[in-house]
Amino acid sequence: MPFFIISLLIQVALVIHIVKTGRNTTWIWIVVMLPLAGSIAYFILEVLPELSNSRTGRRAGRKVRSSLNPNKDISSAARQYSMSDTVENSIRLADECLRKGLFVEARELYQKCLKGLHADDPNLMFGLAKSEFGAENYYETKEILDKLIALNPDYKNQDAHLLYARALEKLGDLDGAKHEYEALHDYYSGPEASYYYAVFLKSQNQMEQAQKILLEIMNTAKYSGKHYSTLHKETLKMVKSELS
Repeated sequence: MPFFIISLLIQVALVIHIVKTGRNTTWIWIVVMLPLAGSIAYFILEVLPELSNSRTGRRAGRKVRSSLNPNKDISSAARQYSMSDTVENSIRLADECLRKGLFVEARELYQKCLKGLHADDPNLMFGLAKSEFGAENYYETKEILDKLIALNPDYKNQDAHLLYARALEKLGDLDGAKHEYEALHDYYSGPEASYYYAVFLKSQNQMEQAQKILLEIMNTAKYSGKHYSTLHKETLKMVKSELS
């Protein structure tokens, strides 16, 4: 069944639920105008607490809250968004959706914000690019980042640069990706860029150079103190996996 039809059916079901249960009719506008983000907000704030009244609902609620909202940040963002559909609240909810891996929902919210005074906002464009990359839309990721730099030539962001390199690799532009990874390896403050560069080199059968970079990462972590290792815990875990 096409995604549009599924989305439409979900909207209709939620609107019926809103009307039948006597919820604030503002929810109807939110669900209709923002099908994905609005539906998530309504489910978290209105349906989930209702489900929690049953034993099965409590178990389901704990599971959803654990996967979507371990620190209640996304619930708070959704609540603020439902109360006031401002650019600030939309950005906050988009950021939370992005952190939780809700890439399509995050994309919808970022696109909504990239209008008027915020049409060229580099941070919003970067958020949109991350959403597209998470949704495996690599061409769109590259296109957005190219536009970001064209509109904001003085914008400096090492994570945006790394995302660009990874997008090039995914698109099969291996020479371009290698060029960007080499530049990142020289200046990126943290092990992430070097890790992705090493993985890229391994994919190109440049095992000796890749191994050298991975060992350099672990050596840096060894002499950089506990804070460094804690801050980059997940990346260092992936480095160890590549070395094993």
